[in-house]
Amino acid sequence: MMRKQFAIAVLCLLPFAGQSQVRKYTNSFLGIGVGARALGMGNSLAAGSDDVTAGYWNPAGLLGLTGKFQLSVMHSPYFSGIANYDYAAIAKKLDENNAIGLSYIRLGIDNIPNTLDLRSPDGQIDYSRVKSFSAADMAFLLSYAHLANNNKTRLGATAKIIRRKIGPFASATGFGFDVGALHKADDWVFGITGRDITFTFTAWKMNFTDDQKDKLIQAGQMIPKSAIESTPPSIIAAVGRTIQLNDDFTLYPELDLNINFDGKRNTLIKTSAASIAPTMGIEGGYKKMVFVRTGLQNFQTVYSIDGKKTPSMQWAVGAGIKLKAFCLDYAFTDIGNVSAALYSHVFSLKFIIGEEAE
Repeated sequence: MMRKQFAIAVLCLLPFAGQSQVRKYTNSFLGIGVGARALGMGNSLAAGSDDVTAGYWNPAGLLGLTGKFQLSVMHSPYFSGIANYDYAAIAKKLDENNAIGLSYIRLGIDNIPNTLDLRSPDGQIDYSRVKSFSAADMAFLLSYAHLANNNKTRLGATAKIIRRKIGPFASATGFGFDVGALHKADDWVFGITGRDITFTFTAWKMNFTDDQKDKLIQAGQMIPKSAIESTPPSIIAAVGRTIQLNDDFTLYPELDLNINFDGKRNTLIKTSAASIAPTMGIEGGYKKMVFVRTGLQNFQTVYSIDGKKTPSMQWAVGAGIKLKAFCLDYAFTDIGNVSAALYSHVFSLKFIIGEEAE
């Protein structure tokens, strides 16, 4: 059983057996999303994000910060608890025209048994020789936002440092940039986020010893080779509107279009030039204290065994409460954005620190 678990970890390395590759789903852990507010709206917040989480969704939104500082944390199980997804961020508004933020994201599987040394030199099975390791994808995001001269357009950029490790066997380092812009016109807000605009290159290094390579060959496994992956650019175009129903109630609907240029994907709109995946969400608020949310995402076609096509989509719901400087948000959603995955309960916390917290 433990050999099978280790084989699964080795299979994670097999996509890196080439030398230099452009892939559709490289660094896909960065596409999961952060903050239960956005997750409860179907990952539709590239225009409406105006707090510490904007460093991920659209860095230009950092100018909407209130308070001297904002902190946010989130934890969620992934794949029914096999993996853990964690997020933490801090942001500060330097003045009326500038803001900065720092975010950390980790998706990891811990305590994976390493069975390569299960047998002692005399061929006997010795469970005391089994050690554990972790496979983790991590990213540090440094974001900056600036108010343009017209006082309506906000601009932002995020530098991403990526670190990925599979125990002592493999590691990767990557670097890339995101940019964003927001424009407000009355109750409307228009946003655009360009991700990996210069391509994000991730260099993998394999660290198998000669003895480990021999054992993998004996087990019928392929030995991965060092490689460089590149993530092509993508765009999120978004529009939202704040609707004031009365003095107490508000609505905020948003529509996002996630546009990829790496060939046809299983999305609602797909051509040889681009694939477009729409997401949509709506948030209802009461006195800016209590919020309910819902969203739709991942519109695609599912094929049955007999070849029948069936339309599919994912639904998310959420809620939130704000008490002065403390915000608690909840979402029930598929955080992996994959139809076959199980739904998860996601909680995130936000703290507003400073004189402007209300």
